[in-house]
Amino acid sequence: MDSVTDNALLATLPADKASQRGRGLLFILVGLLVGIAIDRLIVAPTRSPDAVAPPQEARAAQSTFSRVGDRIVVPDTSPLRTLLGIAAPTMKEVARTLVLPAVVEADPSRTVKVMPPVTGRVINLKVQLGGRVEQGQELAVIDSGDLAQAYSDIEKARSTVTLTKKALDRQLGLEKAGGAAIRDREQAQSDYAQAVAELERSEARLRAMGVPADQKEQSRLLSVKAPVAGSVIDLQVAPGAFLNDPTAAMMTIANLETIWVTANVPEKDIAFVFQGQSVKVTFRAYPDEVFSGKVLFVSDVVESDTRRNKVRIAFDNPDKILKPNMFAEATFEAPPVSRLIVPTSALLMTNDRTSVFVEVAEWAFERRNVEIAYQEGAAVAIKSGIRPGERVVVKGAVRLND
Repeated sequence: MDSVTDNALLATLPADKASQRGRGLLFILVGLLVGIAIDRLIVAPTRSPDAVAPPQEARAAQSTFSRVGDRIVVPDTSPLRTLLGIAAPTMKEVARTLVLPAVVEADPSRTVKVMPPVTGRVINLKVQLGGRVEQGQELAVIDSGDLAQAYSDIEKARSTVTLTKKALDRQLGLEKAGGAAIRDREQAQSDYAQAVAELERSEARLRAMGVPADQKEQSRLLSVKAPVAGSVIDLQVAPGAFLNDPTAAMMTIANLETIWVTANVPEKDIAFVFQGQSVKVTFRAYPDEVFSGKVLFVSDVVESDTRRNKVRIAFDNPDKILKPNMFAEATFEAPPVSRLIVPTSALLMTNDRTSVFVEVAEWAFERRNVEIAYQEGAAVAIKSGIRPGERVVVKGAVRLND
């Protein structure tokens, strides 16, 4: 009923209004078609041509190389062949030099620590730090009660020896006359022997203090003498200081006619240095002068805190121009040795191991661990793992690292 009514109404509309409605519908249809076309033109170029790879391209990407046991094989059709570089390591005569910081030290075998022979107070100091002394030269004067006690002990010992000697002589005389017992004579002999031993002990103690046992003049003042000739490289006392520790050094005297230059060699370079090796040393104080020496000895112990090994070079120093604690630079030179050299690009690091890919057949590679002797710039000297004549991957090796 409604459709009949609508048709009746359309029939009653004017002809021009019907035509206008038809044109409007046409315009709407054309607009929709144009919109769809524009949308396809805008969206289509943004799609990547490689967004969805054809099945054959995916298979080609997966077949760049294959694994056969421990070998990696690169097939003829693989694009990886154009990305890899293969070459034989070069054999080269290498003369390494090792430059290390060093320091001047006094020779311990020519260094003496002066200990106080007695307790007491320093009333006079006759030397200064850095000064030179001769053997037997007076270093300091100590006022000591121990010295006075030592003099008293030796006097008592001498008196006891005299008394026991008279008693022994008396017993020997009575024994000859038959008026003394053997027991009394033996006791007198024992007393005399003990008195002599005490006197010897008192004299030895006095000599240990640096005082002659037969010195007539007795005083509380003790003169400390230099045990050796040399330079005072350490001073721990001053006038007025009280000395109560016989194990604490008053000062240190070193003979600097010969000095040591000590270098600390890193643990990885220990095999590079050896006893008798030639060394050139330069000092900051004399930058234009080079001192030539030889390694005196290499320590058998690696320092636990620094992981370095001490190497010492001895130098004669008659003019005392080289002084303890001066900084130096030691250059160690080793005889040339033949080494296989490869570029660092051939090395692959896996955990704590270093490896390379070695060509065992045409375009077939095997991973092999190597030991590095040392590295200089972009080249590495191989100690073991590769034999002369073998070819290794020197470019693009990481592409085989699956």
